[in-house]
Amino acid sequence: MGALSKLIVWIVVLGALAFVAAPYGAYYGLRSAALSQDVAAVAELVDFPAVRQSLRPQLSDRPEAMRPAPGLLEDPIGAIRQSFENSRTPQPDVNAYLTPQAIAALTLGEGRYASERSRPGASMPVAESRIQPLPRPRYWGIDRARMAVRDEGGSETIFTFARKGIYRWQLVHVALPDGGTPTDDGEVRFGEEPSAQP
Repeated sequence: MGALSKLIVWIVVLGALAFVAAPYGAYYGLRSAALSQDVAAVAELVDFPAVRQSLRPQLSDRPEAMRPAPGLLEDPIGAIRQSFENSRTPQPDVNAYLTPQAIAALTLGEGRYASERSRPGASMPVAESRIQPLPRPRYWGIDRARMAVRDEGGSETIFTFARKGIYRWQLVHVALPDGGTPTDDGEVRFGEEPSAQP
């Protein structure tokens, strides 16, 4: 009975460790799938509608886009007005951050410039040419985990994973670092207030 009890304890401990480490496995799996341009594997690891929704307000020039839409029952006029305003305003191209090349760049700490990897003729990030940044834990819960990757300037891109099964996790939110967002013409658009000139 002693050997059987030890075996059961080891199985429970290993199962618990695997449960805790699963979000990190999903992060490294996403980085590996994106670097190898395995579209099917990336699709399994990313909840694309949720990530698109998380990116839209971050890429908008309009500060009001950061606020949640009012409820139709609470403020019907405000909800209709915001819906109308959103339909007239051009939406940012969030898909530029969702190609395998851009996702790989995000996981390697390229932040807002990761979208440049989606341009025609852009090179794929090469992980071997630099030290791969390690994800740092920002939050861990039973159903949600956040990890941050810091770029060379110290800015962080935060990845939020949600549990979809006992050991299966998906990327549901990407928080880009503050600062400029490259535009279609290669210029940099700053969503924050401009810094004071010396």
